[in-house]
Amino acid sequence: MSLSKGKPLVFVVDDEPIISSTVAMILECKGFDAKSFTNPIKALAAACLQAPDLLISDVVMPELSGVDLAIYVKGHYPDCKVLLFSGQAATADMLVAARALGHDFEVLSKPVHPTDLLKRIQSMLEVTPALVPGGDTERVNEFETCGVRV
Repeated sequence: MSLSKGKPLVFVVDDEPIISSTVAMILECKGFDAKSFTNPIKALAAACLQAPDLLISDVVMPELSGVDLAIYVKGHYPDCKVLLFSGQAATADMLVAARALGHDFEVLSKPVHPTDLLKRIQSMLEVTPALVPGGDTERVNEFETCGVRV
């Protein structure tokens, strides 16, 4: 795992600014170095400068789907983990097409509770809350995250 500032680098990509910024804020509070993007093309440009350890992306977005973004990132940065989330039924066809190309991405349905998201991330990156600076199992289990009720 390449670490940014001693922390796992996570890119959060969602065309809805409130979602991308909120997820990034929650991750920052839990000890990750999280970067928020509302444009998948800008996320690609940032990945060229520094590859993320984890890409969290919405599936359905204008300009570039999260599936296509994930395929590109995995193709260039094979160590990067990918977690997709979506609240749309149209996602299934995109994922089937990606699987036919040999890509099997983790998927969470929106809305996702921060506790569930954090547990999935910790499992994917094989980190425990103790290994993530500021990470704390007790606080992960609370419904309040970074002073924001979700």
